[in-house]
Amino acid sequence: MHIMEGFLPIEWAIFWWAISLPFIIMGIRSIRKTVKEHPETKMMLGLSGAFAFVLSALKIPSVTGSCSHPTGVGLGTVLFGPLAMSVVGSIVLLFQALLLAHGGLTTLGANAFSMAVAGPIIAWYVFKGAQKAGWSFSVAVFLAAMLGDLGTYTITSFQLALAFPSEAGGMLASFAKFASIFSFTQIPLAISEGLLTVIVMNFLRKYNVAELRMLNIFTKKKEAAE
Repeated sequence: MHIMEGFLPIEWAIFWWAISLPFIIMGIRSIRKTVKEHPETKMMLGLSGAFAFVLSALKIPSVTGSCSHPTGVGLGTVLFGPLAMSVVGSIVLLFQALLLAHGGLTTLGANAFSMAVAGPIIAWYVFKGAQKAGWSFSVAVFLAAMLGDLGTYTITSFQLALAFPSEAGGMLASFAKFASIFSFTQIPLAISEGLLTVIVMNFLRKYNVAELRMLNIFTKKKEAAE
C-alpha cells in the first residue's frame, strides 16, 4: 500500500496532503480529549500505534511503486475511533518512511489518506454496523479490521489510477488493473489481520476491562452476554 517516494506526480502528492491534513488536525483534538479525560488509556494508544507499525512494516512486493501488507489500523480504530487513528497512522507512516524507507515524505499525504484516514473510517462504520446488527463483538472486530484493510487498498488503487490512467480505458481500466493485482495478496492478508486483531482484542478484554469501559467499547449488556 505504501506508495514509494517520488512515485506520484507532484500535483497529486500535494492534493492528498491537503485532503489528509484536516483529518489529522481533528485527530489531534480527539486524542487530546481522550487522554485528558482518561489518562489511563495512554498505554493502549501506544499499543495501537505499535500494532499498526509492526503489521504495516511486513510488506510484500506488489504493484510497481507500491506493496501489499496488513495495515494494523483496525485495532486502534475500534479502541479510539477513526479520527485518533488518522494521527497514529500518520505517525506510523512517517517513522516507516524515515527509518525503513517504506513509503516516502512526498507520498505521505496519499499514504496517510488511504491507511490512516479512509481505512479507519471504513473499519469504524463496519464495526458499528455489525454491533447494531446484533453480531458478536469478535465478529464485529474481525469484519472491521478485514474490511478496513481491504478498503485501504481500494483507495490506494484509486489513487494510483487517478495519477496514472490507462491509455485504453482511462482511469476505470487503470483502477481495475491495480485493484486486481492487489487482490491476490491482499485478500488473504486482510483475513489474517482480522483474525489477529480479534486475538489481541480478546486479550485486552481479559486484562484491560477497566480501560475498555472508559473508552465505551461495548455496553455492559453486550459484555455480560459474551
